[in-house]
Amino acid sequence: MADRAVGIPFAKEGIPFIGVAVGVTLLAGWLGWIIVAVGAAILTLFVSWFFRNPSRVIPRGPHLVVASGDGKVIAIEEEFEPRFIKDRSIRLTIFLNVFDVHINRIPCEGVVEEIRYQPGLFRVASRPDATLQNEQNALMIRTVEGGKVLCVQVAGLIARRIVCWISPGDRAVRGERFGLIRFGSRMDTFLPIGTAVKVAVGDRVKGGETILGELP
Repeated sequence: MADRAVGIPFAKEGIPFIGVAVGVTLLAGWLGWIIVAVGAAILTLFVSWFFRNPSRVIPRGPHLVVASGDGKVIAIEEEFEPRFIKDRSIRLTIFLNVFDVHINRIPCEGVVEEIRYQPGLFRVASRPDATLQNEQNALMIRTVEGGKVLCVQVAGLIARRIVCWISPGDRAVRGERFGLIRFGSRMDTFLPIGTAVKVAVGDRVKGGETILGELP
């Protein structure tokens, strides 16, 4: 799988939004609508910041799992995952606010076995029931060690579109970009029991760079 977002400062899906905001700013300025121009300029800055695409230093080493998104760790729970893993696992939830980088990254090495999109609600992404009820897209990864790691893009109250750039059968490369969620969301990563978790609730993490844990 080629990392399609390498070398550009913004996610491609954000370029139309940025272009429209810039156009409105320039047009309002040309017409002398100062208040509109200032408002549009602020909107341009916000949209550009939201769709930013920073490079990351991907940690090397066997068995490592990295954060699939930027944000705050709001839950680390051991629970039964009924849809894909069908066994107990460790759910690690990262909440992304509208100011976080929203490019999503693959957490570990392996192969993408399944991708499943699920329509649903748009409740506040920090709610526990958002795991099963919100609109989402799940990636089932078979790791190099033969285990299962589930990575789920979960839409939130403001998010209205989930974007995924990879397909079943693609190689999963730790830290590579694989998609984004527009305007606020969360990432759930389900890890095998026995994974040595390296973060705690309340920690801030960077997608592709922060080590979440070490697989057993």
